[in-house]
Amino acid sequence: MHCKQFVSLSVASLMLAAALTGCGGASSTASSAVSSEAASAVSAAASEPAEAALPDGVYTAEFDTDSGMFHANEACNGMGTLTVENGQMTFHVSLASKKIVNLYVGMAADAEANKADWLLPTTDTVTYSDGTSEEVYGYDIPVAAVDQDFQLALLGTKGKWYDHTVSIRNAQPKAEEAAEIPADGEYSVNVTLEGGSGRATVESPAALTVADGKMTAVILWSSPNYDYMIVDGEKYLPTNTEGNSTFEIPVSALGTPLAVTADTVAMSTPHEIEYTLTFALNG
Repeated sequence: MHCKQFVSLSVASLMLAAALTGCGGASSTASSAVSSEAASAVSAAASEPAEAALPDGVYTAEFDTDSGMFHANEACNGMGTLTVENGQMTFHVSLASKKIVNLYVGMAADAEANKADWLLPTTDTVTYSDGTSEEVYGYDIPVAAVDQDFQLALLGTKGKWYDHTVSIRNAQPKAEEAAEIPADGEYSVNVTLEGGSGRATVESPAALTVADGKMTAVILWSSPNYDYMIVDGEKYLPTNTEGNSTFEIPVSALGTPLAVTADTVAMSTPHEIEYTLTFALNG
């Protein structure tokens, strides 16, 4: 937009200056004044701030390229994650394989002279619709503007750079992903216990039951001295009367620490202890 303004003002200035010059030497002062005014206008236009970037946040966006061989992994539906922090934009995309070993923002001809600016790959794990997973390369790409083409060169496994034109388009605020709940059934989950003195443990893996979309885990403590647990304000009593204390408690989400309270009678007086339990599907 600023380039167009510059050309228009410059052409207008030249035409007006030529016309005034044709009227004689007396017009030179007016010509200088007009040229000065035009130059000031151009300078002001050039100093206008660029359009503001997206507000800080995390977005999903399309990775649009000029090649069917260079694209986001099919598991990602052509999308990647755009992160805006302090006005700086970075786009992360998982590619189709590990055959693109470096990227460079610019032309292929300039890449070798600017090795410090090569983008290094990350190793991403993608999961396809059939449930299979694969490790591929991903990249964090600096982005100057969305919905605009820019040059992005790639280096293949054969050591040759290739030019490509890409763009990051249709950025949309990323919705928080709903906690994934497995299908109804019986599962084995790894359990991580944190909190307390560190002396108590819980058995891991543990049994997890999903019924009607709700999860329940069996918690087996390393001590017989826990007489109740509190989860989300509800009190749960042991399911056994002999052996180490065992409870069945609700699990709201996998991979997210669950705050619980466990009351122990091992001390001179009962004592409630705060813990967190984190569950992850085993295998």
